[in-house]
Amino acid sequence: MSSLNLDDAATLLMQLEATDTADLAMLREALTDLAFENRVPHRAQPFVARAARVLGTIVNGTAPDIPAAFADVSGAIEEAMRASEGSVSPADRIVARAAETAAAAVTASVPVFALDAPEAPHEQTRSLQHHVGVDQLPDDADRDLLPDFITESNECVVHSEAALLQLEEFPDHEEAVNTVFRAFHTVKGTSAFLGLSRIAAFAHEAESLLSRVRDKEIAYTKGCADLSLRSADMLKALLMSVETGLNGDGKLPIPDGYHELLDALAAYDPTRDADGVMLPVVQPLAPAAVRAVSDTDDIFPIATTSNTAVASPPAAAASGNNNKPRVESNADATIRVRTDRLDRMIDMVGELVIAQSMIAGDELFGAGKQHELLRKVTHAGKIVRELQDLSMSMRMVPLRATFQKLTRVVRDTASKAAKTVQFVTDGDDVEIDRNMVDVLGDPLVHMVRNAVDHGVEGPDERVANGKPRLGVVRLHAYHASGNVVVELKDDGRGLHRDKIVKKAIEKGLIESDKGMTDSDVFNLIFAPGFSTAEQITDISGRGVGMDVVRRNLEKIRGRIDITSAPGKGTTFAIRLPLTLAVTDGMLVRVGDERFIIPLTHIHMSFRPEQSMLSTVVGRGEAVLLRGELLPIIRLHRLFDVHGAVQSPLDGLLMIVGDGDRRTALLVDDLLGQQQVVAKTLGDGLGKVPGVSGGAILGDGKVGLILDVTETVALAQSHEPSPVRRDRQAAA
Repeated sequence: MSSLNLDDAATLLMQLEATDTADLAMLREALTDLAFENRVPHRAQPFVARAARVLGTIVNGTAPDIPAAFADVSGAIEEAMRASEGSVSPADRIVARAAETAAAAVTASVPVFALDAPEAPHEQTRSLQHHVGVDQLPDDADRDLLPDFITESNECVVHSEAALLQLEEFPDHEEAVNTVFRAFHTVKGTSAFLGLSRIAAFAHEAESLLSRVRDKEIAYTKGCADLSLRSADMLKALLMSVETGLNGDGKLPIPDGYHELLDALAAYDPTRDADGVMLPVVQPLAPAAVRAVSDTDDIFPIATTSNTAVASPPAAAASGNNNKPRVESNADATIRVRTDRLDRMIDMVGELVIAQSMIAGDELFGAGKQHELLRKVTHAGKIVRELQDLSMSMRMVPLRATFQKLTRVVRDTASKAAKTVQFVTDGDDVEIDRNMVDVLGDPLVHMVRNAVDHGVEGPDERVANGKPRLGVVRLHAYHASGNVVVELKDDGRGLHRDKIVKKAIEKGLIESDKGMTDSDVFNLIFAPGFSTAEQITDISGRGVGMDVVRRNLEKIRGRIDITSAPGKGTTFAIRLPLTLAVTDGMLVRVGDERFIIPLTHIHMSFRPEQSMLSTVVGRGEAVLLRGELLPIIRLHRLFDVHGAVQSPLDGLLMIVGDGDRRTALLVDDLLGQQQVVAKTLGDGLGKVPGVSGGAILGDGKVGLILDVTETVALAQSHEPSPVRRDRQAAA
């Protein structure tokens, strides 16, 4: 039935009955093709879509009244035929149908406002755009399908956004255009059959703009790019409104700027592109769900490079890189799994690991009399470990999606700041825990914005300093010592130590920088409200970003290091554990207690000699190791543990930390390396300074997992430990 037209459909419908489900299904598919493959005029598409939708209820056996449904299908086809012939006023027909569908809560879709210019004046088209769709979920909407629709449509929009950014450097790249066109087309068709006419209408206009680019009617210029990217933002906001309605009373809030952007799409004129495109700001409906970057009216030439970068067109041309970007497609066979079920499964596997370790640590095996049983338990332990590794890998996701979002952030921030910035990414295939990706997003957005707005100089300033006009921001991810390291580097003006020290003294954070290393000074920028920006902009400068960065990274047991040189740029290195669920650690004994120290923080352990020990005025005990004087922290004093060794000569010193912040921890003994399932301490205990969590050991007792950074900071603060403070308060 691929060649079926409206006359054929009307004739065939009169010959069919409700029991002819196969023929009715074929007719429904044919009508679907007519509506969404643009084989009927735009003004006829909503009626054809309605006919296909109601036919679906007949085929599925969900139609409440079969004769009425057949009459509804017949009437919709007749309306479509009259709309195609132009015998009825387009405005009257569409407004009447909109009222009818709203009353029946069975709306089909679609681009009823997309009238051809010769047949209807623009003012009439514009008036119709504001009547498209309803602000309520249809009564017959399949609420079981809507969550999947939202997820899949968001994926389509994300892929389209990446392709749109690639198009800015390669406007003639057909595959990228087709990727965006298919994404908008998919969202349009799916939303139409779910009765989400407002989304279908908007997706159709966005699709029409890309259709003009694909058919070479217009060029993909800066104005067209801004309009297309803003359309992607609007689709995200519209999808968020569906989620809001699905989880609430069914009302679909209209995102700010919807009608204005709809007008801009319909009235886009490439001849006015050089004068700038007036675009409304797309406001997100929920701060944690849909993020939209504001834009200005000024147009600045920025395009996307082949390595997921943003650069000015002259710079891209000068580089001589004429390779076409590759638009990736995911052909892997996948299945969607609810994240809460996946998290629950990983928790249960963790419990299985704990149970197996308790069995293996039973005294029965320590006696060495049950060799056969020990062999079986060891074999079961191997299987449990493999199961644990497999379950953990299921929750690992690549950083690609996060890096792609940052490409858009760089583009918009650079445009707003009137700078030319190239964004280079590497290592976006590195995988980390999905739960960590969610938390990592906000810190990276803050840091990237700061790098573009504060770090990279303006084009004229860069030329005056002997630098190329094109600034570079690099984002690099890689594995190192069991950690994932994400480095953000810019070639801008760098951090100025004197400015930071002056501002810190003004805010009362320090009295002077005497004895402070560059690293200590640079870490002052993480203080709440700290900013050295001379001018506050709507992008940054209020000092509310970097403290958020540190807090979010602490949530996922990460840390951040800063290196910078004036005039040469700044590098932020974020170190993250591979996963939050499992910790590779060294089990140590301190008196009657056992602690777990993450392996990623341990350099070495040794038993010191008397000649290596000394006491430094103002710094306490220290050990001289290979010419480096390291402070000693007695864990038994810090956590008030009884029965521990008092002399470092009788215990072991464990070197932890990085660079010039290495410290020696005094422990009684090393009990061995273990991979433990990390657990929170619960709401009863809350956050204990120096402790990141706990783990159930083989004998069923709990071992505390130390947060090395907090432990060192706690010892250096000269404050009583939490345990001793409580005892002092009680006394």
